[in-house]
Amino acid sequence: MSHQIIADLNTRYTAKKYDASKRISTEDMDVIKQAIRLSASSINSQPWKFLVIESDEAKQRFHNTFANMHQFNQPHATEASHIILFANKTHYSKDDYRRVVDAEVSSGHLPKEMYSNMLDGAFSFAESNTDSEGFNGNWTKAQTYIALGNTLHTLARLGIASTPMEGVDPDLISEVFKDELDGYECTVALAMGYHLEGEDYNHGLPKARLAMDDVVTVL
Repeated sequence: MSHQIIADLNTRYTAKKYDASKRISTEDMDVIKQAIRLSASSINSQPWKFLVIESDEAKQRFHNTFANMHQFNQPHATEASHIILFANKTHYSKDDYRRVVDAEVSSGHLPKEMYSNMLDGAFSFAESNTDSEGFNGNWTKAQTYIALGNTLHTLARLGIASTPMEGVDPDLISEVFKDELDGYECTVALAMGYHLEGEDYNHGLPKARLAMDDVVTVL
């Protein structure tokens, strides 16, 4: 099949070794940040925070979070051009959602007379995913993966290599980036940059996916 979307996805892969001398341009980073901000989320909740790590000091802090586990991902902390920490709010409240509805009205997306219906009606879905202690982290975490997928395709379009990393230490990240996370939780990160020629063994290999009929059923 010849289509730009398919071409993007066929060339996207998980980089295993980055060229530390190559940096993502400011212009491309602006596109990436705008794309991640525009990601979809359930009831437009946007229960997330994205920490973009680009300075040497921040990279070293992220490097330090691998002290106890997942050291196979540790080199990406300092060798990749940038890392994004995808964080979600574990106790997303109606007041949090109120900010979203306010933005919907001020942007012209939502008529003012529908404010209460939106706030109360849509938030009932969040409440259905919230336990008696106010925890809805499983639901909000799922939203960050929508943003992650959107970012992966954006990077593929830009010709930038990437490595999704669930192999991180949420406890140490929460400690090292406590001030920036401000109560949000990070369980997945994304390294971005340009692969190291000759040492990234995953670069250029053919895709290995199950057959279409095994995964897609048309009814």
